[in-house]
Amino acid sequence: MKQANALNDEQLIQKFESCELPFEQWDHRTHVKVAFLYLRAHDFETALQKMRTGVQAYNAANRVPEGPLQGYNETTTHAFLRLINAVIIHYKDAFPTPSADEFCDTHPQLMSKHVLRFFYSAGHRLHPDAKTQFVEPDLTPLP
Repeated sequence: MKQANALNDEQLIQKFESCELPFEQWDHRTHVKVAFLYLRAHDFETALQKMRTGVQAYNAANRVPEGPLQGYNETTTHAFLRLINAVIIHYKDAFPTPSADEFCDTHPQLMSKHVLRFFYSAGHRLHPDAKTQFVEPDLTPLP
């Protein structure tokens, strides 16, 4: 079985969208890679919609339970896409990144799933409203 980091970008998107990516490979880095690929190919709103529906379908196919601390979270997805998009825009000339793996390797600041702690208190991001709609940060604005 190919690891997610052994797949090229097109294969990764195909495996994700068809829900054939093995669940144990669906880690934070792979989330960032898929988000990067969507943002590189689409405007922000389209990329957000593709990420939202893709994660929800992938979770359902892998029987990920929905709950206050589990499953899809709209605020987390939206906020991470905003961060990734800001990095793409800010560094596009200094660090051209032809592949999702190169993007991740070039921007280790995005490789921590805890980076949103700079913007959100835990209670704010994990509030029940934040699961179903985007909630602006309470600590500092997103870029």
